[in-house]
Amino acid sequence: MFRQASRLLSRSIAQPQHTKTKVAARAFSTDVPATPTEDSPFSQSWKKVIPTIEPPKTPSSYMKPRPATASTIPTKLTVNFVLPYASQLAEKEVDMIIVPATTGQMGVLPGHVPTIAELKPGVMSVHEGNDVSKYFVSSGFAFIHANSVADVIAVEAVPVDHLDSNLVQKGLADFTQKLGSASTDLEKAEAQIGVDVYSAMNSALMG
Repeated sequence: MFRQASRLLSRSIAQPQHTKTKVAARAFSTDVPATPTEDSPFSQSWKKVIPTIEPPKTPSSYMKPRPATASTIPTKLTVNFVLPYASQLAEKEVDMIIVPATTGQMGVLPGHVPTIAELKPGVMSVHEGNDVSKYFVSSGFAFIHANSVADVIAVEAVPVDHLDSNLVQKGLADFTQKLGSASTDLEKAEAQIGVDVYSAMNSALMG
């Protein structure tokens, strides 16, 4: 569509006014209305050449409004914790969560500033009063919203008390050996990921 519009616009400049032909209307594949904005020079030129078709919509035209910021800070943080194959927590109201961000351990309380944080292998803890639930997460993202809602998406996660210490030690030893004997960049990268994950699991078991 953009290529066709550019060709038509350039043709309108090159051709005399009496040689222009009217282009037949063609409907878009969506009926989602665009957010009213001031016409840009491109939109103005588009409407002169193709008055029967609305200019292409921008991505922002389809975005939903941001969650409204509460006038007062809630007493609880609402948490959604999901994996590709399961939901660990759904709209769970808690006092705080601590996630293993790549920049360090990040505590999230109600009223936290909106944030997107990448996760690294480590422990995510969920605090409800005196109860603390701990999960080992391999990687993922945490989305903290202005309305005191936290969405945590992990590639893989398991409760820390489900980890087998013997298997973790064996996995760490195996990947450490593979890292030492790796001959290609790919083998080194795969071995290093294994060492990082098993080292983090070992640290989680050691508290």
